Amino acid sequence: MKKYICDICGYIYDPEMGDVDNNIKPGMKFEDLPCNWICPICNFEKENFSLLL
Repeated sequence: MKKYICDICGYIYDPEMGDVDNNIKPGMKFEDLPCNWICPICNFEKENFSLLL
């Protein structure tokens, strides 16, 4: 599964881990995150994330 990095703070969203603090279960692809999901570190929108190569 593809990982994405926040361009603002460097947080890495790993779909295998999810974001359990924000009710995102492991296995959820970045593309399937709710449109109102924000970075759990800096609170910026998911538009500020880039594919981690």
